[in-house]
Amino acid sequence: MSNIKILIVEDEVLIAEDIAAHLRNINFEVAGIAYDSEKAIDMLSSRTPDAVLLDINIKGSKDGIEIGEIINASYNLPFVYLTSYSDKATLERAKVTMPYGYIVKPFDERDLMTSLELAVYRHAQVNKSELPTLESINKNLVNLMTKKEYDVCEEIMKGLTNKQMAEAHFVSVNTIKSHIKNIYSKLDVHNRTSVINKLKEL
Repeated sequence: MSNIKILIVEDEVLIAEDIAAHLRNINFEVAGIAYDSEKAIDMLSSRTPDAVLLDINIKGSKDGIEIGEIINASYNLPFVYLTSYSDKATLERAKVTMPYGYIVKPFDERDLMTSLELAVYRHAQVNKSELPTLESINKNLVNLMTKKEYDVCEEIMKGLTNKQMAEAHFVSVNTIKSHIKNIYSKLDVHNRTSVINKLKEL
């Protein structure tokens, strides 16, 4: 539950399932798969992803670039285009939406992992603000946050993955997942992006 959650927007079912399998294989969580633009817009709000993998040429009333514009306007999430289109006109349209990556199909698992990790990290850096003190956070919580959970919050704000956190704290990935689950519960949020936003409000 506490892995980085990725929403996949891809209208080719086999490709979407293949991407989902790749993501699970490299320790991401699949927040959902949207096969058309309408479902993508619905899932952006209902599935609370941490990042979005966006095919440009998708079924529905909007294409992936228009979905990218919606994400920028309403969701403040990092997104990476995954597309078979690399022509100049498509690139020019895509560039304006400030994606956090652009992967041309066929992709390889390592490209996918690197692009998503960098997207989440860069987004956290761009949106980073000072983490309030543990004392000031706990003034606003019913269930108090522990020092260890606070340390994990710092790592979330840096955009680190569970594996990177586990290595930094010399604990198992499952221990980190357990801390993140507790943080979600105490802050009443469902993903990492919401953790960052909630902590900025406190």
